[in-house]
Amino acid sequence: MNARTVDWTGLPTPRTSESTAEGLRERKKRLMRQQLTDTATEMFMQRGFDAVRVSEVAEACGVSEATVFNYFPTKESLVLDRLDATMASLRTGLIEPAVAPVEAALRILDDELGAMTTWLASQDDPLKAGNLIKRFGDLIDATPSLRAHQSEMMDQFVAVAAELLAEQSGMSPGDPEPQIAATALLGLWRIQFEALRKYLDGTRTPEQVREAVTADVRRAAQLIAAGLNAFGGFMPTRRTPRPGASVGRRTLPQTTNELAK
Repeated sequence: MNARTVDWTGLPTPRTSESTAEGLRERKKRLMRQQLTDTATEMFMQRGFDAVRVSEVAEACGVSEATVFNYFPTKESLVLDRLDATMASLRTGLIEPAVAPVEAALRILDDELGAMTTWLASQDDPLKAGNLIKRFGDLIDATPSLRAHQSEMMDQFVAVAAELLAEQSGMSPGDPEPQIAATALLGLWRIQFEALRKYLDGTRTPEQVREAVTADVRRAAQLIAAGLNAFGGFMPTRRTPRPGASVGRRTLPQTTNELAK
């Protein structure tokens, strides 16, 4: 793995794959996929997304352009490949029995954040590595096609989440309750993304970054959990996190005063 790019392989894709034995063919495909996205991301960050052709990425990896598109349907998905993992995790996490929607979302977010901060801690220069992550965010912000792809994927996440929540609650995916619940849940990803950019300031260790980002996401999650609790007919077979209850590595605040902490 090239240390100049972020290694996302520490994040299970999805959770259920942790217990699946990986054959030789699957391992080769995974490593090729990782090589393609690592190489593309590095080239995009050096020269700009629009200045690099897919054929150049293929040549750098010693494969054909057709091979690249066998792994990634679009140029944008070469750099935003982790969104596919998030979709897979949503599909499994939101149907897990006896797990509240907010808790399921927090578990996925914690996995993603943990993979990133674990990679940060493994680097010889965590400050430089943190700047690399911030540059990655800047690349997305500066590229209209990447922003559009990210927005489209988020719309798909909301649609999938609404469908799964509606199924669990006996509602229609078009009903306002699953729609607003799904939109709110996926908003936690935006909170985490913005918190990362805020706390990767070079003054915190990777573990401190994780704690600070988690605290921001937890504050937002508390409001969502309170909203779902207020509507008693939503998700009748699930439990929403109780104030003070542990959610993975996160603990929701017990009182509104704790939101300021």
